[in-house]
Amino acid sequence: MLQTFTFQNTIISYGDYGSGQPIVLLHGFGEDGTIWQHQIELLCTVGRVVVPDLPGSGMSGLLPQLTKTPITITDYANCVYALVQQLQLHNIILLGHSMGGYITLAFAEKYGSLLKAFGLLHSTAFADSPEKKEVRKRGIEMIQQYGAFPFLKNTLPNLFADKYNKEHLEKVNELIDRGKQFTTEALTQYYTAMMNRPDRTLVLQNSKVPVLFIAGDQDVAAPLPDLLQQVHLPNISHFYVLPQNGHMGMWEHADVFNSHLLNFIGAL
Repeated sequence: MLQTFTFQNTIISYGDYGSGQPIVLLHGFGEDGTIWQHQIELLCTVGRVVVPDLPGSGMSGLLPQLTKTPITITDYANCVYALVQQLQLHNIILLGHSMGGYITLAFAEKYGSLLKAFGLLHSTAFADSPEKKEVRKRGIEMIQQYGAFPFLKNTLPNLFADKYNKEHLEKVNELIDRGKQFTTEALTQYYTAMMNRPDRTLVLQNSKVPVLFIAGDQDVAAPLPDLLQQVHLPNISHFYVLPQNGHMGMWEHADVFNSHLLNFIGAL
């Protein structure tokens, strides 16, 4: 059952399951907390699982733009921090998928003393390249011209490996259907925040806690070669590659993905 709290006059929804070791799961772009449907029950066997809908996703409201400065990834990290304070969590395992990984890094940079460990799941500490920024800009133009749902309908299938797209079309369509909840404003905020985020490889390099990396060998959104340049940076690093997997390991190979999560948590 979803619960709510208020951040910057915005209602933020979250799920709170189980007890014990706090494990916070952050979803990515074009998703909400239900993306973790194959992980929550299992992770409840080893801890208390908290799953927010990030602002503008699921049942959560859109962050207000209080100044002329666009919403940033750090603003989303501040929202996660407010939730953590609301629930009085500490010694947290923070795991972020894709955009959620960017938010995880921003949280680790600003609130690292609250973390026991963190993970980048199909995500990167690199800033967008100039080429990627141009792709984001074109994406914003398409979102504003055609609307949020048509944009997601065309882009979300690209997150899965070809084999999964062919064999599990109903699951891909399930994710696409959830895209109907998103507004043009929310997707524009996300793309702008991702496009403007800084390089955070120093967060990995300076980390005093273990870091988990999960990558897909067919991931076009967080390419394996990029991850290979980062996994050596933390003092303690756990790195797993999912074969025949795109950007959505929590669905494409849920059992293997989950075993990697449990192995990482069990080693802490």
